Parts: sequence; structure tokens; C-alpha cells
Amino acid sequence: MLEKIPKKHSRSIWSFKEELLQKSREAALSAIKIFNDPLICFKSEAFIVLMNIAWTYLLHAYYRSNGVEYRYYSIHGTKRKYDRTKKGAYKYWELERCLNDYLNPIDINTKNNLIFLINLRHEIEHQMTMALDNYLSGRYQACAINYNNYICKLFGGKYKIDRSLTYSIQFVQVSNDQITQVQEMANIPERLKSYIVEFDSKLTPDEYNSEQFSYRLIFTKKLVNRPGQADKVVEFVDSNSEIAATIAKELWVKKEVEKPKYRATDVVREVKNAGFSKFNIQPIHTSFWKQEDAKNPGKGYGTSIQGYWYWYRNWIDKCLEICNKAGEKYK
Repeated sequence: MLEKIPKKHSRSIWSFKEELLQKSREAALSAIKIFNDPLICFKSEAFIVLMNIAWTYLLHAYYRSNGVEYRYYSIHGTKRKYDRTKKGAYKYWELERCLNDYLNPIDINTKNNLIFLINLRHEIEHQMTMALDNYLSGRYQACAINYNNYICKLFGGKYKIDRSLTYSIQFVQVSNDQITQVQEMANIPERLKSYIVEFDSKLTPDEYNSEQFSYRLIFTKKLVNRPGQADKVVEFVDSNSEIAATIAKELWVKKEVEKPKYRATDVVREVKNAGFSKFNIQPIHTSFWKQEDAKNPGKGYGTSIQGYWYWYRNWIDKCLEICNKAGEKYK
């Protein structure tokens, strides 16, 4: 529980909470403003640092409101000794410590998103890696939406930041030409590629595909030809609705900036779970990829990162196809 603060130095929990929330909101709004500014190139780095601050203050406000001690301390006999800086200030929990507390109110997918960004910040510190702006934009978008949802959930709708924001005008036209271009990941340093792949490989498929972890959209150009029709840049429709049925598949555009990546052991596990219990790495899986020349980059079945080969989902599907054609051989 919180240590009782002497009256002459105290401020009410309410006023301190309000100050924390004000700082949190301003950090989040600044992060989004910088990311949307066309004149700034240091986008990913600034966004991650400022959103880290925003979430930290948000959770400090939550813990303070609920009487949870979020200062570092050690026990000496029956008393607490609080950790302090050289100048005597209390040392408060950083974001990762806040997320790891058993009273943490954040769901697992939002936590995965934040842990990913925290560790990414360590990897890109003092560097400018503009390729990440597009490649990981879905994760930045999820982080911002998650923040807006949680500040509302924990403290009420008056603290939401979406009323201060609107859709950012884009000068990039999404087209099939963009889809066929070399993926942004080609311009990302190898050690960052490795970090992204290693982090993603530890997630379950449901966690990886969660919109709280990475927010992904499919767009189609809408031609408005009647007065009174909606004229929003982005309009959401139910995938089972009549409108969705009228959208021709060839007009759908999806900028696929991320692909799940699997190690050989992951491929074997997926195929075994599909009912092919005899499937293994050696010799079966090895014979499959050699037979199909699947490690040829042009085949699109996988990619090499720092000397390690990772498979895409379409390779698992190919293995299942081969196993099914073989009848009972691999069951």
C-alpha cells in the first residue's frame, strides 16, 4: 500500500492523479502528432519513446488511485527503505515493471504490443531507421488505439484523446504497384529483423493476429456517385454484409507489411497437429523443401535472417498439401 505522506509535503491522490493523466495524455498526443508530421523523419523512435512515457504515467495514475505502491523499495527489519536517485528523488517503476505486476489491468495482447515496443526502443536507441515507419505501422496504430481505450476504461470518457485527433491526410495512393514492390523489411538492419522475428515467433497465432498487438486494415477505393452518400476516407463494413459482397476481390488492396515466420520445429508442430504424426524434421521435412527447392527466395516460401531460415505460412500449407496427397504415409 502507499506510504502515508506527511501533510506538509502532501498533495491529494486526486490532484496527483490528475497531473499524471495530464502528462500521460500530452505525451500520447505528442507521439501521434510527431508521427503524422510530414516534415519529421525521426518518427518511429520519437513515437515509441513518447508512448512509453504516456503508458507509464497512465499506469502510475492507475496504481496510485488503487493504493498500490509503485516506488522501488527494500525491507529493513519492519521498515521500508525507498530507493532514491543521487539527488534524493524516489525511483518509480518503469513501464515494463508496471506491466509485470500481478495487479496490472492490461490484457495480454496489449501487453505484448507494449513489450515489443519497449524492447524495440532498446534496439534502435540513438539511430534513425525510417524503414520501420511503414513496416511496423500496424503496431504503432494498435498502441495508440489501445491507449485511448484504456484511459477511457480506467478513468472515464472525458480523458479520451480521439476527440483531439482526426484522419491524417495522405499523399500516398495505395495501389497494386505498391504491393509488388520490395517489402520495407529489406531496408531494416539485420539485427532488427532478427529481433522482430524472434519476438513474433514466441506468440501464439491468436496473439500475433490480435488487433491489440497489430492493427491491420484492408482498403478498397469507394466511388460515390449519389448525393448524400458517405464521403469518409475510411468506412468500415461488415464482411458478411451486402456491401462487402459487392466489392470485387480484384479491387481489394492489402499492404502486407508483416508476415508470420516459423522455424522448422514450428512447421513440424503445425503439420503434426493437422494429423500427420509421422512428420518430422529429419528426414521428411528436409526432403520436402529440397524436393520443392523451397529455400529459393523466388519461391516465396521463406526468408533468411542473420543466417537462419524462417518459413512463411504458405510453406506449412504446401507441406500439408504434400502429406494429404500421400494418403496414410505420414499419419
